[in-house]
Amino acid sequence: MRLSHTSAEPALTVDVHVRPDSGSTLAADVREGLRRRPKVLPPKHFYDERGSRLFDRICETPEYYPTRTERALLEAHADRLVADALPTGHAEAVALVELGSGAARKTRCLLEAARRHKSRCTYVPFDVSEEMLRASALRLRSECPWLPIHGVVGDFDRHLDRIPSFRRRLFVFLGGTIGNFGDDDARAFLGRIASIMGPDDRLLLGTDLVKDTARLNAAYNDAQGLTAEFNKNVLRVINRELGGTFRLERFEHLAFFDEDRSRIEMHLRANTAHEVRIGALDLDVAFEEGETILTEISRKFTRRTVERLYASAHLAMVSWHAPDDGAFAISVAKRSLQG
Repeated sequence: MRLSHTSAEPALTVDVHVRPDSGSTLAADVREGLRRRPKVLPPKHFYDERGSRLFDRICETPEYYPTRTERALLEAHADRLVADALPTGHAEAVALVELGSGAARKTRCLLEAARRHKSRCTYVPFDVSEEMLRASALRLRSECPWLPIHGVVGDFDRHLDRIPSFRRRLFVFLGGTIGNFGDDDARAFLGRIASIMGPDDRLLLGTDLVKDTARLNAAYNDAQGLTAEFNKNVLRVINRELGGTFRLERFEHLAFFDEDRSRIEMHLRANTAHEVRIGALDLDVAFEEGETILTEISRKFTRRTVERLYASAHLAMVSWHAPDDGAFAISVAKRSLQG
């Protein structure tokens, strides 16, 4: 379904490829995940309105370096990135395609760089949430009235091929979100992107890097306890949406860096044996004392492991940008000849 708003130029267009209720898989994820041993819940269910506000506050804590480091990298390199990926001097338009666009906060510096370079750039936000996509597109439109916006509402597994074609596209996947994928899922996701990329298209990827373990652990255990509240928010969501009886005081936040797997793991650990009822699923879930629910992984990379991941997905690194302290990196890749 295509919905267009053309009361002013340039146009704001939104293509919708998912049903209004298909963005949430909460019931299925809870039923499957809480029956597993060990138990697991996907991190996407943190992000109701309360969870989104909590995450915004986490990003401002002194311990949580990824957001501000990535933003600084984008600001420092925006002109070069845009000049290389979205060149000027062509009659055909180019596009900046943001995957999992959310509130689209970090892409503004790239869009402003495109404007400075006089690229005929269209912004293409891609997100599973139509509500979020429309709200952020309208907000961006008010700030950048010169910018054509062509939104696509869909999911990564089924709808990447619905992204419109342009002479050249810069795909953007920020926030270190690739680290939330296991190795096989990350390879498959990047492979799907590679499969729709033309020879002149580029991918801009944000990755968190391996560093001092104390700094990594602190980023997920902030002194204000915001990350703990954010972690427990998934239980609030289940209680509200599925009639759960989780008592939050019976769980504690646990986050640590697993050096062998090079990843942060976030868990909710039961501090007492008890049982939870989830009414909408007619499901009773027993917890032993000390039993955990894995709620998120956040993999940490090196340049070498990013290059290997690219190669496994038929991509090749073009450039690498990281600060002196090696906290975070943004890199650019193109489709490899083998792809």
